[in-house]
Amino acid sequence: MLNKVMIIGNLGQDPEVKELSSGSKMAKFSIATSEKWRDKAGEQQEKTEWHRVTVFGASAANCGHYLFKGSKVYVEGKIETSQYEKDGETRYSTGIIAQRVQFLDSKKVDSFPEGAFAKPKVPDGKGQDFDDEIPF
Repeated sequence: MLNKVMIIGNLGQDPEVKELSSGSKMAKFSIATSEKWRDKAGEQQEKTEWHRVTVFGASAANCGHYLFKGSKVYVEGKIETSQYEKDGETRYSTGIIAQRVQFLDSKKVDSFPEGAFAKPKVPDGKGQDFDDEIPF
């Protein structure tokens, strides 16, 4: 059996990042994909679909750090339906569990909204083992 989805679209809002009880990160955001066509009368038509995406682990932290409303991304993952109760009624929600997220914006850092594209944070230089000078 195969359960795979690949979409390219734009974020509808900034990612919401949470830390799980395990210490791992989880990010949630929605992506809009659109298709355009001409109807029989020659009029341009457009349909937008919204997809809920959930990302876990280091990718979730990266999404929270680098993505913002309007960012263009490629998401690859699987479709998952969950069930929940609301007002005594059973409801269902279908979303994408991302296994890969690729940032597609090719904008220069200067064109990002203020604070949206910060340098990655390196905790206290630990794990850094490079010199200030490049040896070539």
